[in-house]
Amino acid sequence: MIKVLIVDDSAVVRKVLTDELGKAQGIEVVGSAADPFIARDKIVRLKPDVVTLDLEMPRMDGLTFLSKLMKYYPLPVIVVSSITPSGSEAAIRSLELGAVAVVSKPGPAYSVGDMAGQLAERIRGAYHAKVRRPPASDGPRVALDGSLMAKVNTTDKVVAIGASTGGTEAIREVLEALPAETPGTVIVQHMPEKFTRAFAERLDTLCRMEVREALGGEILRPGLALVAPGNKHLLVRRDGARYVSLVKDGPPVHHQRPSVDVLFNSVAKYVGVSAVGVLLTGMGADGAAGLLAMRQAGARTVAQDEATSVVYGMPREAARMGAAGIILPLGGVAAEITRSLQAMSAPVARAAP
Repeated sequence: MIKVLIVDDSAVVRKVLTDELGKAQGIEVVGSAADPFIARDKIVRLKPDVVTLDLEMPRMDGLTFLSKLMKYYPLPVIVVSSITPSGSEAAIRSLELGAVAVVSKPGPAYSVGDMAGQLAERIRGAYHAKVRRPPASDGPRVALDGSLMAKVNTTDKVVAIGASTGGTEAIREVLEALPAETPGTVIVQHMPEKFTRAFAERLDTLCRMEVREALGGEILRPGLALVAPGNKHLLVRRDGARYVSLVKDGPPVHHQRPSVDVLFNSVAKYVGVSAVGVLLTGMGADGAAGLLAMRQAGARTVAQDEATSVVYGMPREAARMGAAGIILPLGGVAAEITRSLQAMSAPVARAAP
């Protein structure tokens, strides 16, 4: 049984979450707290496996509490936040501080039932997550400079990246290490609607590539990375000699929208041998079948290893299916992307007549 502590200043939210999670198989709500000071004492006394945390609370804000918790008593934390521009930025910051996932409070886009079901799944994933204390390096990460990419013919190349639990920081580490001239890159990170824009904006301030939330219709060009918007699927289509983004509705795949499989399958179909596929940390199996489709279409494929994954679910499934051409620690992924692009651009030797 997974023991959960709910931290939220709203008595209504605490009751709703307690009642709804009480219906979820394998989850027990062992207590709740109205502020971080009460939460601190209950964490020590009740020893929960997972904590859900609101960010706007009296006496101490959620981010301050989270930073202290990860330093002195690290355990899996899921942020349960309202969807507002400021809330989105704070939620992204919480992931940088070590929160495992972010879930939206019930609102226009999510009913209580939908939200509770999603939260229960995140709790199950968080229970198996490796907690970062603070974010640790799995080896030296060397930022790749433009001289390496100068050897790569970037015309009609596409890099596709998928991730879920733990993926916001994993994606950041990969993109930060890539040079500005990296071919057009498309990204699916399982994240609620509106948080993805804040995530893309944060990446844009940290990376040499331009990073933005996809609107649909963008030409995939060197130096541009597009993040799938929350609650929409992101695909790639061919338009003459160019590749363009497509944002669309559609049923969830693996209970996810956006889905990594939807993106990867479109890349396999329309880009094939000119693509590099990367599957990073995450719970479940989304992306594994799509990565296999990419590999079967001739793309270079990479999966993150177990040691550096926060949750080794999606990469594990990819490895089991034979979808990953190579399995690497997170610190080696950016360099492998560049090596793959170089190999794709290398001239093919012709046999002597």
